[in-house]
Amino acid sequence: MAESRKTGMSVKELRQFADTLFGKRTPLLSFWQEVAENFYPMRADFTVKRSLGNDFAGNLMTSYPILCQRDLQEQIGTMLRNRNKPWFKMAPKDPRDEEDHDLKEWLEWATGVQRRVMYAPATLFTKATSQGDADYSCFGQAVLTVRMNREHDDLLFRCWHLRDVVWIEDEAGKICAVFRRWKPDLRTMCRLFDGRPGTSVHRQVLQDVKKDPSVECDCYHFMVAAVLYDGDAKGMPWRSIYYDAAHEHEMESVAQKRREYIIPRWLTVSGSQYAHSPATVAALPEARLLQSMTYTLLEAGEKIVNPPLIATEQVVRSDMALYSGGVTWIDKEYDQRTGDALSPLLTDARGMPLSKDMQMDSRSLIAKCFYLNRLDMPERASGMSEYEVSQRIQQYIRAALPLFEPMEAEYNGSLCEETFGLTFDNGGFGSLMDMPAKIRSASAVEFRFSSPLHDAVEMERGQKFLEAKQLLAEAVALDKSAYAILDAKAALRDALSSIGVPAKWTRSEAEVIEMERNQAAQQQTAELLANLAQGAGVAKDLAFAQAAGKQGGGGGGGAVAA
Repeated sequence: MAESRKTGMSVKELRQFADTLFGKRTPLLSFWQEVAENFYPMRADFTVKRSLGNDFAGNLMTSYPILCQRDLQEQIGTMLRNRNKPWFKMAPKDPRDEEDHDLKEWLEWATGVQRRVMYAPATLFTKATSQGDADYSCFGQAVLTVRMNREHDDLLFRCWHLRDVVWIEDEAGKICAVFRRWKPDLRTMCRLFDGRPGTSVHRQVLQDVKKDPSVECDCYHFMVAAVLYDGDAKGMPWRSIYYDAAHEHEMESVAQKRREYIIPRWLTVSGSQYAHSPATVAALPEARLLQSMTYTLLEAGEKIVNPPLIATEQVVRSDMALYSGGVTWIDKEYDQRTGDALSPLLTDARGMPLSKDMQMDSRSLIAKCFYLNRLDMPERASGMSEYEVSQRIQQYIRAALPLFEPMEAEYNGSLCEETFGLTFDNGGFGSLMDMPAKIRSASAVEFRFSSPLHDAVEMERGQKFLEAKQLLAEAVALDKSAYAILDAKAALRDALSSIGVPAKWTRSEAEVIEMERNQAAQQQTAELLANLAQGAGVAKDLAFAQAAGKQGGGGGGGAVAA
């Protein structure tokens, strides 16, 4: 019988494995450092340690690449998570539950609850995602966490430096372990891990904190899949371990249901767990060229405006005073007929316009690398036909899809799912008994997002409805029976849903059917009463006619008799 092989790692083995991953990732830090120096100087501390007051962009001649990166960063936040409108909504994973009106109402209510939870000031959601957007646009990935805060009464979002985090993938290409270096001060370590059940700090820390609580200590946070941990996972898929590397002491080890780390990745290549930003990879050569070109142009312009001078040796008796009102002394015996004692060295400026055109071309290419030419929605000018509008929307979707599609799935999707799971597990949506039975599990819900791309797609669906209406009108003019082809109710319901009409504003199909039945019954009753009234009137008229006939007949008979 084959012996069972150990697959998990102890805490010390996890620390050694983390150090190995950090060592292998070292060459990538040099690339990230150069990218940051050109596009995101505030983050350019991957391989150097900056001091407070350092001039971040002291090596740059132009800030245009930084502005392009900033524009893309702001566009990501504005387009994917626009706070002025609901940018996500919950929906059932099972398509068969889409038409459940009560379920849709509860999901809309739960969407509002999660939105209020995420944007509560104590969660720091806006701060963390703003920092994450910058890392994502510049380096192609970001590392964020969402967890309950220390008081366990609110969520807490954080964004971590890429320099301090490494991770690995499993055989399915999913992240299965995250390792983060951390340097808390001794006071923070004691506040977090001393006194709470299941946590402890090394005794040396308890002694040192009394001397100088501001001293920093090398620590790690391991978040590994349960199969990688050599210990009792307690039925949970993840294990969270805080490790004091300086004293080789395990401060906390907790089995967790959720990974806590959100690592959206833009463009990955096979063989590497780290992603790249297609914007900065394409723009980096142009950014280097633009910096060099700008320096040359500045130097050439300075030579034209303030040209260098040629001085005759042993003639100029003082330093050249080139400022306003300055006096330069020349030997009185010097003969000016032999040439000027001082003369400017003129620079040919005919190449300046060409250099300016080359500089503008580089700027244009950098803007294209950052997709800034694809982010504006096409405007609908007066006089455009519905077909022309539809074609422009299609063109926008084709151009914007490569940019927004991975962001929504990797970035917004992970954020919302982790937030929903934490809120669900901690009773943020109320009792399970108050929830619809179909979604009493966090895995039964999926998220759909509102962005310029989705707005364009939904706009196209509304446009299809208007086009169908026009076609139907043309067809009915030829054949009146053609109106039966289009299910107007289904088309209208789909169009209203596509433009985001709340479920509370509409009635369910069962309610509509019931209203139609009531309306048909009322109409039938009204027709019956009308028929009865008409029959009663006819009978009254007939009786009146008969009575009048009898009176007329009796008078005539009397006359004959007379």
